[in-house]
Amino acid sequence: MKKLFSNFKGDAFGGITAGIVALPLALAFGVSSGLGPSAGLYGAIFISFFAALFGGTNTQISGPTAPMTAVSMVVIAGIIASNDGDVSKALPAILTVFLLAGLFQIGLGLIGLGKYIRYIPYPVVSGFMTAIGVIILLTQVLPSLGYYPKEDVEYVQKFKPQAEEVILENILKEEAGEGILVLENFKETISRAEKITSKDILKESQILAAKETSGALGALKAFPRAIQKINWLELLLALGTILIIYGFKRITTKVPSTLVALVVMSGIAFGFDLPYKAIQEIPSGIPQIKWAIFSDFSLNSITPYIFTALTLSLLGAIDSLLTSVVADNMTKTKHKPNRELVGQGIGNSIAALFGGIPGAGATIRTVVNINAGGKTKLSGMIAGVMLLIIMLGLGPVASKIPAAVLAGILITVGIGVMDYKGLKAIPTLPKDIKLGPIKLSSEVLIMMVVLLLSTFWNLVYAVGIGLVIASLMFMKKIGDLTAERSDVKTLKEEAWADESGFPKNLIEEVFIKHIKGPLFFGSTSDFQALSQQIPDSAKTVIMRLGRMQYMDQSGLYAMEDMLQDLKTKNVDVLFVNLLKQPRYMMERIDIIPDFIPKEHIFKSFDECVSWVKQNIEDEI
Repeated sequence: MKKLFSNFKGDAFGGITAGIVALPLALAFGVSSGLGPSAGLYGAIFISFFAALFGGTNTQISGPTAPMTAVSMVVIAGIIASNDGDVSKALPAILTVFLLAGLFQIGLGLIGLGKYIRYIPYPVVSGFMTAIGVIILLTQVLPSLGYYPKEDVEYVQKFKPQAEEVILENILKEEAGEGILVLENFKETISRAEKITSKDILKESQILAAKETSGALGALKAFPRAIQKINWLELLLALGTILIIYGFKRITTKVPSTLVALVVMSGIAFGFDLPYKAIQEIPSGIPQIKWAIFSDFSLNSITPYIFTALTLSLLGAIDSLLTSVVADNMTKTKHKPNRELVGQGIGNSIAALFGGIPGAGATIRTVVNINAGGKTKLSGMIAGVMLLIIMLGLGPVASKIPAAVLAGILITVGIGVMDYKGLKAIPTLPKDIKLGPIKLSSEVLIMMVVLLLSTFWNLVYAVGIGLVIASLMFMKKIGDLTAERSDVKTLKEEAWADESGFPKNLIEEVFIKHIKGPLFFGSTSDFQALSQQIPDSAKTVIMRLGRMQYMDQSGLYAMEDMLQDLKTKNVDVLFVNLLKQPRYMMERIDIIPDFIPKEHIFKSFDECVSWVKQNIEDEI
């Protein structure tokens, strides 16, 4: 406890500054997620406080981040769509997924996986981070232009026939569930259909319109229409926000430019009573636990999202631990990765209980905290308390913030989150693979696959596919490199020093083969050709295996096939200096003793030569 308050003044200033920096981002991420600004604030408050309290990085400031919000957006949109567009109905399932992600993070920390996160390939992380930036940019183009598909009456009307189909399909599903659907008698169906109002059809049409224009691809589809219906006031508010954020940094970095832009542009819009679109109202009072998570729990509603919850937890782990490394470099300290994951998991779990979106360690906020004097966990806890005080005291004021201003803030976040280091390296990376006549860099290929799939298809699956491709590429590279060093194929063997005294009269009858390096999937094709390399005059093969340290399953079966082939030709095989791991593998499938009896396995070449002299005759 004494250590916690050892740097109270610096931690207080660092935490307060980080909390102020976090405010506009928390509101923006909440709006972007689809759950509203309060969800972003709740996430920032609880994750910041509890991740700092229980985490393993003293100066870390946590809260909603761009990557976590982008994945959360996909989860939220999917669950809302499956609940007829009703956010309140979908909320328990959404928060259950977020709670599950937090619990997964705690589990990752408890089983000690924190130290292995660093093994995720850089091209996968680079492609994903750039995709996050692109997604944020594309999805914020529409609100920055003042275009909201649900409010475009003409556009919404196009979905009316489809909306009627969906409503009728839902009626039939309800009747089937209640056991009252009878094909010969649709009286009940007709009765329920007659109760459908134009308001119901309009609501469903709006849901379909919003679904059609959601995500990066949806935003591109809606862009031509948005250009035709630009709201110039909203666009000017967004552009003004962006200009202040980038321009104010040139004046000073002591005051967060994001906060300045939020205050100035919101003050102009509100002060001049401009007809702008405001964000959703932020509820006043202490946040309440969402007990519906437990009372309305349905396994069926969250089962499709369990893998997504795991991905959220892994993404949060990567995001947080990368920030921890930045903090270590700045403070010359060393974080505890597994404890950090437990802390992040507790923060995300508690945030979910109160209706907050998930988050992770935030690099910019952590850097601000350190530069302002933060040194202990107290700084992160103070940042969370600071946000709670702002919400309680300024909630009604914050509810007047223009939506376009938050869109402008998010556009700068999208630009900033992209991995420019990885993008700049594209022309210089070695082109180590060929696709037909085209030469490509495997690193660039992985990066672009993850980038494109994340942006236009699915963030979760894109990362999985990227990891699989990266793993396969790595296996091939290591296989090729090891195969180059592994000599299992040369016919003209160079005699080793201890072979100079081998009986010259038996050279035709005995073929000596040196295996230098592991026998694995990358070298099996060459090894399988060994039986064709042996002269017809040879009746015995001596295989010197002292440098074959390892054999995988592919190598094991290649060895079995080769020995089977030699056995059919009545060629005896002698093993010299067979090491422990290859011997264990060959004993498992009875190569020893079925093909190689134990008396044909020698510890040294001299022992083998003695046996050869006693048992093999010169036939030429």
